[in-house]
Amino acid sequence: MPSSVAHPSSISGAVRRIEADSVVRMVFQHAMLRPDSVAVESGSSFLTYRQLWHRTLVVAATLEEAGVGPGDRVALWADRTAGVVAAALAVMTLGAAYVPIDPTHPGERTGAVLAGARPSALVHDGAATTGRLPVLDVPAIDVRTLADAAAPPERDLPRAEDIAYVVFTSGSTGSPKGVMVAHGSLANYVAWCGDLVGPHGIGSPLFGSLGFDLAMTSLWVPLARGRRVVTVAGLHDQDTLFGAREEKYTFVKLTPSHARFFDVLAEPPRYDRVTRLLMFGGEGLDPALIASLGSRLDGVRLVNHYGPTETTIGCCAYPFDRTRVPDTPTVPIGAPAWNTRAYVVDEQLRPVAPGRPGELVIAGRGVAAGYIGEQGFGEKFIDERDLGGGPGRAYRTGDTVELLPEGALLYLGRGDDQWKVNGHRVELGELRHHVLAVPGVADAAFDIVRGPVDSLELFVRSARPHADGEEFARAVRTSLAEVLPSALVPHSVRVVREIVVNANGKCDIAATRASLDAPA
Repeated sequence: MPSSVAHPSSISGAVRRIEADSVVRMVFQHAMLRPDSVAVESGSSFLTYRQLWHRTLVVAATLEEAGVGPGDRVALWADRTAGVVAAALAVMTLGAAYVPIDPTHPGERTGAVLAGARPSALVHDGAATTGRLPVLDVPAIDVRTLADAAAPPERDLPRAEDIAYVVFTSGSTGSPKGVMVAHGSLANYVAWCGDLVGPHGIGSPLFGSLGFDLAMTSLWVPLARGRRVVTVAGLHDQDTLFGAREEKYTFVKLTPSHARFFDVLAEPPRYDRVTRLLMFGGEGLDPALIASLGSRLDGVRLVNHYGPTETTIGCCAYPFDRTRVPDTPTVPIGAPAWNTRAYVVDEQLRPVAPGRPGELVIAGRGVAAGYIGEQGFGEKFIDERDLGGGPGRAYRTGDTVELLPEGALLYLGRGDDQWKVNGHRVELGELRHHVLAVPGVADAAFDIVRGPVDSLELFVRSARPHADGEEFARAVRTSLAEVLPSALVPHSVRVVREIVVNANGKCDIAATRASLDAPA
């Protein structure tokens, strides 16, 4: 249970000792204790923990011969394959950090990430590689050519303070920033999250882009627990993702946008037949989505998972039941992870009273080591002493939350979700909540059309695909006009065939606009 700390609007996760100081050590232990258990399943091929550790040592030795050592960074062409998993482990084994490169990213984005990372080598999986590999003036290692090599002797494992990986932020404004995460922070996360999902089940499907840390839950938590990672080709691979299995998944992690995307398939997934636990993350979770999934969630444990990249994948979670969803605008994000503290503050970092909105600041074991090229404290990473705590790093999330009476945190939206339209503040979380409550609306997205007079544009996907688009759009606008102030009613409502989801599981407004079906 969370416990209060001295700060009047803050809570602290349980204080736990983490036995293993790195995911690498956890995988090594499983290779010793359960060598013949399956670690990675890719289609009809299976890699045991013994084989995974063998490949890890082979790749690590090859990287070392190429000059990679502690403190270096290695670009990882992040296809979802067993070879890439072994390569990531190999890089971390050396005390170096892997930098996942999303193969689907445009060349300009990839170039910006590589320029920021300045890698000492590039690792890829040969024939399985998708996209065009970048040309770099560093060694490029094809792990597939090393698969049959003899394993070198065992070696020292990384320390908790070594950087395990670097993930670059989305870069929606300015250049992307490389977030450095230490082994101790990752070990803390997988231990906490592994306890949260439980020991039963076969593992987890890996279908998200490894270029984002959303997918790292589905990669490192199963391996840390001695379960298996099941690689999925993509969202189109429904058989692997949702097909019948002899043993259910331990958990499946989705964004809410993923869940809405899957919900319009000819045969929407029966989560109750596939997984023991369904984890949502990456976006605010609307209670209406849970209601729409109905009996397909029967017997499935539900968790709302929250955490910016800078807090090592996830820092808060809220387990709940579909029949007892709180009557709040979004499902709460719950309590902090182990060895983590959460503060709710105003713009001057002063405590705000429980029940009042404020910015969420996270401190503790899971806070990242910082950004590449930035030293000490700054605008986002601050000293926890500024919050009334002890010395240490804290991260200002920019997310608005409030502390509920029962001690759970409620996510209210991002600070930059507070749009201004013609001088009026528009809370997108509140607006989305009302839109999804309109009968027949399956999904929604928003945009602002800037001009002499700004206008708010709403895109909706109908739950009835063959309904008259213009008539449905008018009905949606009329319904919103009945419950919202006039300043918050969208100037136009457009019906689209789909709300397009990008590689990070979030809405791509430009692609959604391109799928335009019928304007209001």
